[in-house]
Amino acid sequence: MTILSNLKNKKNDVFKKENIYFLIIIFTVFFLDRISKIQILNNFGESVYFVNDYLNFDLIWNIGIGFGIMSTNSSVIYNLITFTIGFIILFLLYIFLISQKLEKISYSIIIGGALGNFYDRLVFNAVPDFIDIHYKNFHWFTFNVADIFISIGVLIFILSNWFVKN
Repeated sequence: MTILSNLKNKKNDVFKKENIYFLIIIFTVFFLDRISKIQILNNFGESVYFVNDYLNFDLIWNIGIGFGIMSTNSSVIYNLITFTIGFIILFLLYIFLISQKLEKISYSIIIGGALGNFYDRLVFNAVPDFIDIHYKNFHWFTFNVADIFISIGVLIFILSNWFVKN
């Protein structure tokens, strides 16, 4: 009986005024990522667009996880990774609900970015990465807007736990 009442209380927590603002952050990050990817897919496709000496837009389809790690042609492994990512997002949503306000900011940004990449995995069976930062012949891993938000969220989380004392 206590598990059901806890779940009911958590359900009500989602719609607290404070959480609505953070849910808006999640959806804003998700939509910014979607808009950027739609623009790249519709306007650049497979061609490379040179912005300047340090930045290109070059569409790469990532079937692995971050930085192309665990890329595979096996649909079983791809689906297992996708399922695991979905589970992690659900877990992050739960942690988000029980977190304090400062942590909710970082979790909101991370979840928004993660949902953007998860959406692509479900719809395209790959994540479009297109931001190519380079110096001469050295290229960093190609990434996307969702990856930027996930990195910012992780950085906020680390810095807040390092500098802010509870």
